[in-house]
Amino acid sequence: MKVLANDGLAQSGVTALEAAGFEVILTTVAQEQLENYINEEGIDVILVRSATTVRQELIDACPSIKIIGRGGVGMDNIDVQYARDKGVHVINTPAASSHSVAELVFAHLSGLARFVHDSNRNMPLEGETNFKGLKKAYAGGVELKGRTLGVLGFGRIGQATAAVALRLGMKVVAFDPFMESATISLDFIDGQKIDIKVDTISKEEVLKQADFLTLHVPAQDEYVIGAKEIESMKDGAFIANAARGGVVDEVALVAALESGKLSGAALDVFESEPKPAVQVLMNNKISLTPHIGAATGEAQDRIGGELATQIIELLK
Repeated sequence: MKVLANDGLAQSGVTALEAAGFEVILTTVAQEQLENYINEEGIDVILVRSATTVRQELIDACPSIKIIGRGGVGMDNIDVQYARDKGVHVINTPAASSHSVAELVFAHLSGLARFVHDSNRNMPLEGETNFKGLKKAYAGGVELKGRTLGVLGFGRIGQATAAVALRLGMKVVAFDPFMESATISLDFIDGQKIDIKVDTISKEEVLKQADFLTLHVPAQDEYVIGAKEIESMKDGAFIANAARGGVVDEVALVAALESGKLSGAALDVFESEPKPAVQVLMNNKISLTPHIGAATGEAQDRIGGELATQIIELLK
């Protein structure tokens, strides 16, 4: 059986699949050429991340496909229900990248709290000639310890992010329409473990209380955070979005940053990805990364292994 990993697959996954007798193809096929390639090669499994889409037309045109796999959590680039209705298995790896995303969120938030993102832009330009001026400009940082992290979406990634916050000594408040509470397990290097229960509250209360707000929600038809929501937040708060582009109104976000309503923002995903708006890219109050939440070696190894396990169980 043939597996096309069109957006790549970690060696852990390749090794496990080949050991089980699968042929793994790592060629990246252009979206418009996928139909012909799948049919000509007799592909049984197609694995994608965020770059490749698997829509109804492709599913109909490629009857050899038995499994569609998504390396990651969100499956908005796949017509999931349609595929399942046609008898095609759709799988993903919801837990594999949770901690990697959580660490990226805090890389951003820590940097914003101490102006690291902007200092890294200006030190190469002015560090030699304006050291004292930059030192003064970046002297008003804040500590994360003792602050409140608001989490919108309290699934696996939201809980992993909360765990990092709790380890840092932050208070966590969370909203999730499908969950009343969650127990966050803090595992330490010496084997010790602490469980902390977090009860969810209303979205409105999270917005009012949060010093730092992080989103971990699926793609939606409307903004989760728009001008109205930002207005209800604390003056000087920070927002991080490492979920999906389009859940934060970037026009409203930039306006709030420019007015001083918000102190900073972190974006790993964008409304117009892969061509983010210039006003977002050039704003010195926004910390930016190019959709790399799950892009760690550890996460990719876990993703590859989990996909391989599911494929083997389903087809062998």
